Amino acid sequence: MKSRTVWVAAFAALLVGAAPAKPAERDLAADRVRAHVEFLASDLLKGRDTGSEGHRIAAAYVASEFRELGLKPGGLNGSYFIDVPFRKATFDAPASITLTVNGKKMPLVTGKNAAIRPSVTSHDVSLSAPLVFVGRGICDKQLGVDDYAGLDVRGKIVVALPDRLPGVPTDVAAHLASIQAQTAGEQGALGIIVLDDSSTIAGDIQRFSKRPVIDWVDSQGRSSRASSAQSIAVSSEVTERIFERAPRQLRAIRADVATGKKVRGFPLPASLSITAKSNWEDFTSPEVVAVLPGSDRKLAAEHVVLMGHLDHLGVRADAKPGEDAIYNGALDNAAGVATMLEAAHEFVDSGKPPRRSVMFIANTGEEYGLLGASYFASHPTVPADKIVGLVDLDMPLLLYDFTDVVAFGAKHSTTARAVAAAGAGMNVAVSPDPMPQESLFVRSDHYPFAKQGVPAVFLMTGYANGGRPLWQKFLGETYHSVKDDLGQAIRWDAGAKFAELNYRIARAMADGERRPMWYAGDYFGETYAPGQPKARR
Repeated sequence: MKSRTVWVAAFAALLVGAAPAKPAERDLAADRVRAHVEFLASDLLKGRDTGSEGHRIAAAYVASEFRELGLKPGGLNGSYFIDVPFRKATFDAPASITLTVNGKKMPLVTGKNAAIRPSVTSHDVSLSAPLVFVGRGICDKQLGVDDYAGLDVRGKIVVALPDRLPGVPTDVAAHLASIQAQTAGEQGALGIIVLDDSSTIAGDIQRFSKRPVIDWVDSQGRSSRASSAQSIAVSSEVTERIFERAPRQLRAIRADVATGKKVRGFPLPASLSITAKSNWEDFTSPEVVAVLPGSDRKLAAEHVVLMGHLDHLGVRADAKPGEDAIYNGALDNAAGVATMLEAAHEFVDSGKPPRRSVMFIANTGEEYGLLGASYFASHPTVPADKIVGLVDLDMPLLLYDFTDVVAFGAKHSTTARAVAAAGAGMNVAVSPDPMPQESLFVRSDHYPFAKQGVPAVFLMTGYANGGRPLWQKFLGETYHSVKDDLGQAIRWDAGAKFAELNYRIARAMADGERRPMWYAGDYFGETYAPGQPKARR
């Protein structure tokens, strides 16, 4: 087995031709990054909301930059675009929800003590089903956990705890939590209630009830949630009623969870009846895709992807006259797209075509749940098995001269070696995740590709050299607010540096003798790419 040092040295050898940018070149790169961000984050684009005119203008801008660089169209029908078919589902009238406990019916007030979400695939929801408690609701062969064992949940509504499985890495635990509804649907359940304490607050249930559902729906009627059970929220008072005559009380179950004891499921003496009608509004929003063809006849069909999401949050609907109403999204994620464009410029400017092809994608719908990336991962414009590695550029904090980066997902695959080699060539360290509680591995556009078996990494600037307080301030005061605009003290030289780093990572992946590989025994590799060759750590 090769040591990590040997592997990093091998990747570094691929970057011999990628000499550090000279000061004058770095200045020009910084100016290009600045120009991109200043346009994409301008008030003219009204926050680049998915499906909006501002987002379409931004997409046209990115496509024109791809064309100017000489990149080939990677979308549909010889264009740079894929118009993702979105659907927005809402309720005109509140759903009707009735709880029955031990034969006694109790109508629930939608938005106060119970709620469901609209559906993008069924106009009408009509179900009446018994409830079954399923512990954490996990069924996972890799971990040897099956909370559904011995339970028949077909045609029923399951009730699951929100508690994460102890003893597993945080990213795996977050992944399992994110697929609870999907797991329930695959087991045959019609609905799922997750007993999340945050949903017991009346205001949270009201928002759950009123918030639209936006998802892609393809020509076959499939969506990203197609196999998932219907999500249902209930208040703490309703939860108590559900368990009041159950074989075990919820307080005792939670005590077992707190002490690490195994929790087993059981049928509950309760049922729910639900009727609701969803209204639909269909629209499209573009992914922007370009390709730099590879030069190696044996490897050119394989693609390494550099991507960043182009969309943001649009305009504040509740802004008062005279207030700033535009979510400009300068760092989230005009900066990521700008550095992706600059990385593309460096590929072209190098004069050396990559051995593998390199695909550049500006995603839409990230802010609504990674939807554009999810659609592309499910409907790629090249054979799915020819996407061999991916780097996601999302919200680099360009407010300081970063000296380290965090590579979320790198520990799962040999992408770690490309990141380490690229960083070593620029005196940029690779640091461990400083905020594992945020579960960032499942919260950006690389994640849908990882679930399609693609080794993927999401890069952010690190906590060193003054980064920690700036990150804490940004996440606490600026993130997803109108303050994320061009009034921030953005370091354009940091943008050029981040672009060069990502260029070097993608170059190492594109020029390596072997495609990026999952590590043997890795949870995500074994779950989503069982047939792919694996690397030793």
